[in-house]
Amino acid sequence: MSDRDADEIRQTVSESYGGRVRPVLARAKVMPLIVLTPVGENACDIDDACCVTPEPTGEQLSSIARLYADADMADLPSTVTDVAFGCGNPTAIAALRPGEVVLDLGSGGGIDCFLAAKMVGPTGHVIGVDMTPEMIELARRNAGVVGATNVEFRLGQIEAIPVEAASVDVIISNCVINLSPEKDRVFREALRVLKPGGRLQVSDVVWTRSVPDGIQDDMEQWAGCVSGALLEADYVAAIEAAGFERVVSTATEYPGRAGLASASVIAYRPQH
Repeated sequence: MSDRDADEIRQTVSESYGGRVRPVLARAKVMPLIVLTPVGENACDIDDACCVTPEPTGEQLSSIARLYADADMADLPSTVTDVAFGCGNPTAIAALRPGEVVLDLGSGGGIDCFLAAKMVGPTGHVIGVDMTPEMIELARRNAGVVGATNVEFRLGQIEAIPVEAASVDVIISNCVINLSPEKDRVFREALRVLKPGGRLQVSDVVWTRSVPDGIQDDMEQWAGCVSGALLEADYVAAIEAAGFERVVSTATEYPGRAGLASASVIAYRPQH
């Protein structure tokens, strides 16, 4: 793939998600302040006020309800949940621990960062990276709304992660790496920023059978997490080629989507 093609794909994806987030960003500017509750506690048992914030509706609500526990989302405003475009719950599969440094590739409005922030606690730190300026602005506003003091958001591409080498314990990502036209660079960068022994735990879209002819040339489908999806075996091979070890992928096919699946993937940077 040429540099021009890669840049065109990134621009198409960024413009698509930027367009989706602008109406939500307008709402975020007038959201009241709330406070995140510790992981595992039902926010509505602590403060009923959090439960009257505007809720996502329809298809979006149904989608996120399948991925996240109600108790974990109860204190997150609609400006977070309405831009949750994931295909899994990487904070759940990552088994995050207090004090860890977590990096979210393609952090969007911040939902996985805020859930991770609860899990790592005040001694931990969470960094969200996204290439879409509107997403970063929204995520930073959301962080102020929920009072997340152990979270920061950085503008940048996941093919050139704006994070120091060997500084991160865990990398998470939710239905984003498929959007990159240069996944080999993404996985090399992920290896670079992880500490020795650190882990990559992501949810992403993959194919479990041959990719349909011509699908990778459909620019609209790139933004829809379809055109950029790899065969599951190729996805695992790309991670291994970057230098990761103990790579395991578990894929669940979407009903009626002819081989398109959501995969939970874990891999480790070698200790030496």
